[in-house]
Amino acid sequence: MSDNTNTPVADQDKVGIGGYISLIFAIVFFSGLCASKEWWGIFDFTTMNGSFGQLVSSVTEADGAIKTAMTSFRGKGGSGAIDGFMFALTLVPTVMFALAMITIFDHYGALRAARKMLTPVLRPLLGIPGGATLALIASLQSTDGGAALTRQLKDAGELTEREVNIFASFQMTADACITNFFSSGAVLFTLVAADGTPAVPVSLGLCLGVMLIGKVFAANLMRLILIRSDRKAAA
Repeated sequence: MSDNTNTPVADQDKVGIGGYISLIFAIVFFSGLCASKEWWGIFDFTTMNGSFGQLVSSVTEADGAIKTAMTSFRGKGGSGAIDGFMFALTLVPTVMFALAMITIFDHYGALRAARKMLTPVLRPLLGIPGGATLALIASLQSTDGGAALTRQLKDAGELTEREVNIFASFQMTADACITNFFSSGAVLFTLVAADGTPAVPVSLGLCLGVMLIGKVFAANLMRLILIRSDRKAAA
Protein backbone atom coordinates (compact mmCIF):
# COMPACT_ATOMS: atom_id res chain seq x y z
CA MET A 1 0.00 0.00 0.00
CA SER A 2 1.52 3.32 -1.04
CA ASP A 3 1.94 6.22 1.35
CA ASN A 4 0.32 9.34 -0.08
CA THR A 5 1.11 11.55 2.88
CA ASN A 6 4.51 12.58 1.54
CA THR A 7 4.59 15.35 -1.03
CA PRO A 8 6.77 14.59 -4.07
CA VAL A 9 9.98 16.59 -4.31
CA ALA A 10 8.94 18.07 -7.65
CA ASP A 11 5.74 19.41 -6.09
CA GLN A 12 7.67 20.86 -3.15
CA ASP A 13 9.91 22.81 -5.55
CA LYS A 14 7.01 24.31 -7.47
CA VAL A 15 6.48 28.01 -6.84
CA GLY A 16 3.11 29.58 -7.50
CA ILE A 17 2.23 33.22 -7.93
CA GLY A 18 1.56 33.41 -4.20
CA GLY A 19 5.17 32.52 -3.46
CA TYR A 20 6.49 35.38 -5.59
CA ILE A 21 4.02 37.82 -4.04
CA SER A 22 5.10 36.66 -0.59
CA LEU A 23 8.77 37.10 -1.55
CA ILE A 24 8.20 40.64 -2.81
CA PHE A 25 6.30 41.55 0.34
CA ALA A 26 9.03 40.00 2.52
CA ILE A 27 11.75 41.97 0.71
CA VAL A 28 9.83 45.20 1.19
CA PHE A 29 9.12 44.35 4.82
CA PHE A 30 12.74 43.65 5.78
CA SER A 31 14.41 46.22 3.49
CA GLY A 32 13.27 49.37 5.30
CA LEU A 33 11.61 50.86 2.19
CA CYS A 34 8.44 51.54 4.16
CA ALA A 35 10.14 52.85 7.32
CA SER A 36 7.93 55.75 8.35
CA LYS A 37 5.65 57.04 11.07
CA GLU A 38 2.89 57.21 8.48
CA TRP A 39 0.35 54.41 7.99
CA TRP A 40 2.58 52.51 5.55
CA GLY A 41 5.04 51.99 8.39
CA ILE A 42 3.05 48.86 9.25
CA PHE A 43 4.86 47.22 6.30
CA ASP A 44 8.30 47.80 7.83
CA PHE A 45 10.09 45.42 10.18
CA THR A 46 11.84 48.03 12.34
CA THR A 47 8.75 50.21 12.65
CA MET A 48 6.57 47.28 13.68
CA ASN A 49 9.27 45.97 16.01
CA GLY A 50 9.06 49.26 17.91
CA SER A 51 11.14 50.19 20.94
CA PHE A 52 11.04 49.98 24.71
CA GLY A 53 9.59 52.81 26.73
CA GLN A 54 11.69 55.07 28.95
CA LEU A 55 11.90 55.13 32.73
CA VAL A 56 12.86 58.02 35.00
CA SER A 57 16.41 57.42 36.22
CA SER A 58 16.92 60.58 38.29
CA VAL A 59 15.18 63.79 39.30
CA THR A 60 17.03 67.06 39.96
CA GLU A 61 15.96 70.55 40.85
CA ALA A 62 17.73 73.58 39.39
CA ASP A 63 16.60 77.22 39.47
CA GLY A 64 13.23 76.19 40.80
CA ALA A 65 12.62 73.80 37.91
CA ILE A 66 12.46 70.04 38.22
CA LYS A 67 14.37 68.12 35.59
CA THR A 68 14.22 64.40 34.97
CA ALA A 69 16.69 62.09 33.24
CA MET A 70 15.34 59.12 31.35
CA THR A 71 16.79 55.69 30.64
CA SER A 72 15.62 52.32 29.38
CA PHE A 73 14.52 49.48 31.66
CA ARG A 74 18.05 48.09 31.31
CA GLY A 75 19.34 51.11 33.21
CA LYS A 76 22.85 52.50 32.88
CA GLY A 77 26.21 51.83 34.49
CA GLY A 78 25.77 48.05 34.59
CA SER A 79 28.58 45.58 34.05
CA GLY A 80 29.45 41.93 33.94
CA ALA A 81 27.12 38.97 33.53
CA ILE A 82 24.14 40.76 35.06
CA ASP A 83 24.28 43.59 32.53
CA GLY A 84 24.86 41.03 29.76
CA PHE A 85 21.71 39.19 30.83
CA MET A 86 19.68 42.41 30.71
CA PHE A 87 21.07 43.17 27.25
CA ALA A 88 20.08 39.68 26.09
CA LEU A 89 16.52 40.35 27.24
CA THR A 90 16.35 43.39 24.96
CA LEU A 91 17.09 41.13 21.97
CA VAL A 92 14.32 38.62 22.64
CA PRO A 93 11.40 40.59 21.10
CA THR A 94 13.33 41.34 17.89
CA VAL A 95 14.44 37.73 17.43
CA MET A 96 10.98 36.32 18.15
CA PHE A 97 9.30 38.80 15.79
CA ALA A 98 11.78 38.11 12.98
CA LEU A 99 11.35 34.34 13.29
CA ALA A 100 7.58 34.68 13.39
CA MET A 101 7.50 36.77 10.22
CA ILE A 102 9.88 34.53 8.30
CA THR A 103 7.73 31.53 9.25
CA ILE A 104 4.69 33.27 7.81
CA PHE A 105 6.51 34.20 4.60
CA ASP A 106 7.86 30.67 4.28
CA HIS A 107 4.35 29.26 4.65
CA TYR A 108 3.26 31.21 1.59
CA GLY A 109 6.31 30.13 -0.45
CA ALA A 110 8.65 33.12 -0.17
CA LEU A 111 11.74 31.02 0.57
CA ARG A 112 11.04 28.64 -2.30
CA ALA A 113 10.65 31.59 -4.65
CA ALA A 114 13.89 33.11 -3.35
CA ARG A 115 15.77 29.86 -3.90
CA LYS A 116 14.52 29.56 -7.44
CA MET A 117 15.04 33.17 -8.48
CA LEU A 118 18.13 34.31 -6.61
CA THR A 119 20.37 31.26 -6.26
CA PRO A 120 21.88 31.94 -9.74
CA VAL A 121 22.82 35.41 -8.46
CA LEU A 122 23.92 34.79 -4.88
CA ARG A 123 25.79 31.54 -5.56
CA PRO A 124 28.50 33.08 -7.78
CA LEU A 125 28.48 36.45 -5.99
CA LEU A 126 28.64 35.30 -2.36
CA GLY A 127 28.68 31.51 -2.40
CA ILE A 128 25.32 31.17 -0.65
CA PRO A 129 21.93 29.92 -1.92
CA GLY A 130 19.00 32.13 -2.82
CA GLY A 131 17.11 30.88 0.23
CA ALA A 132 19.30 33.17 2.33
CA THR A 133 17.90 36.26 0.59
CA LEU A 134 15.49 37.28 3.33
CA ALA A 135 18.13 36.81 6.04
CA LEU A 136 20.52 38.90 3.95
CA ILE A 137 18.01 41.71 3.56
CA ALA A 138 17.04 41.54 7.24
CA SER A 139 20.70 41.83 8.26
CA LEU A 140 20.93 45.16 6.42
CA GLN A 141 18.33 46.56 8.80
CA SER A 142 18.66 44.50 12.00
CA THR A 143 21.67 42.65 13.39
CA ASP A 144 19.46 40.51 15.62
CA GLY A 145 16.92 39.70 12.93
CA GLY A 146 19.61 38.70 10.43
CA ALA A 147 21.37 36.48 12.95
CA ALA A 148 18.13 34.79 14.02
CA LEU A 149 17.08 34.05 10.45
CA THR A 150 20.54 32.72 9.60
CA ARG A 151 20.39 30.32 12.53
CA GLN A 152 16.94 29.17 11.45
CA LEU A 153 18.21 28.49 7.93
CA LYS A 154 21.13 26.47 9.30
CA ASP A 155 18.87 24.42 11.58
CA ALA A 156 16.54 23.75 8.64
CA GLY A 157 19.43 22.53 6.51
CA GLU A 158 19.18 25.43 4.05
CA LEU A 159 22.76 26.51 4.81
CA THR A 160 25.83 24.34 5.33
CA GLU A 161 28.50 25.11 7.91
CA ARG A 162 30.69 26.51 5.14
CA GLU A 163 27.92 28.77 3.85
CA VAL A 164 27.16 29.99 7.37
CA ASN A 165 30.79 31.09 7.79
CA ILE A 166 30.68 32.98 4.49
CA PHE A 167 27.32 34.52 5.27
CA ALA A 168 28.45 35.53 8.77
CA SER A 169 31.43 37.35 7.25
CA PHE A 170 29.05 39.25 5.00
CA GLN A 171 26.79 40.20 7.90
CA MET A 172 29.46 41.14 10.43
CA THR A 173 31.00 43.68 8.05
CA ALA A 174 29.00 46.88 8.64
CA ASP A 175 26.07 44.90 10.03
CA ALA A 176 22.68 46.61 9.89
CA CYS A 177 24.36 49.27 7.76
CA ILE A 178 21.14 50.80 6.47
CA THR A 179 19.58 51.35 9.89
CA ASN A 180 22.76 52.39 11.69
CA PHE A 181 24.09 54.56 8.89
CA PHE A 182 20.92 56.51 8.24
CA SER A 183 20.06 56.88 11.93
CA SER A 184 23.53 57.81 13.23
CA GLY A 185 25.96 58.44 10.40
CA ALA A 186 23.64 60.61 8.30
CA VAL A 187 24.10 63.51 10.71
CA LEU A 188 27.68 63.90 9.45
CA PHE A 189 26.36 65.03 6.10
CA THR A 190 24.60 68.00 7.70
CA LEU A 191 27.85 69.44 9.06
CA VAL A 192 29.24 72.53 7.37
CA ALA A 193 32.84 73.75 7.41
CA ALA A 194 33.83 77.30 8.37
CA ASP A 195 33.84 78.41 4.72
CA GLY A 196 30.30 77.13 4.21
CA THR A 197 31.20 73.99 2.27
CA PRO A 198 29.98 70.55 3.38
CA ALA A 199 32.29 69.01 5.97
CA VAL A 200 31.83 65.59 4.34
CA PRO A 201 32.31 66.06 0.57
CA VAL A 202 30.73 62.76 -0.48
CA SER A 203 27.17 61.55 -0.94
CA LEU A 204 25.11 59.23 1.22
CA GLY A 205 24.81 56.79 -1.65
CA LEU A 206 28.57 56.60 -2.15
CA CYS A 207 29.20 55.82 1.52
CA LEU A 208 26.48 53.18 1.57
CA GLY A 209 27.89 51.68 -1.63
CA VAL A 210 31.35 51.41 -0.06
CA MET A 211 29.88 49.51 2.88
CA LEU A 212 28.00 47.11 0.63
CA ILE A 213 31.12 46.49 -1.46
CA GLY A 214 33.02 45.85 1.76
CA LYS A 215 30.45 43.26 2.79
CA VAL A 216 30.77 41.42 -0.54
CA PHE A 217 34.57 41.59 -0.27
CA ALA A 218 34.50 40.13 3.25
CA ALA A 219 32.29 37.23 2.14
CA ASN A 220 34.58 36.39 -0.78
CA LEU A 221 37.67 36.73 1.41
CA MET A 222 36.16 34.09 3.68
CA ARG A 223 35.51 31.90 0.61
CA LEU A 224 39.21 32.14 -0.29
CA ILE A 225 40.24 31.30 3.27
CA LEU A 226 38.00 28.22 3.27
CA ILE A 227 39.33 27.10 -0.14
CA ARG A 228 42.90 27.45 1.15
CA SER A 229 42.01 25.48 4.28
CA ASP A 230 40.50 22.70 2.15
CA ARG A 231 43.63 22.50 0.03
CA LYS A 232 45.85 22.29 3.09
CA ALA A 233 43.67 19.56 4.55
CA ALA A 234 43.81 17.60 1.28
CA ALA A 235 47.60 17.92 1.00
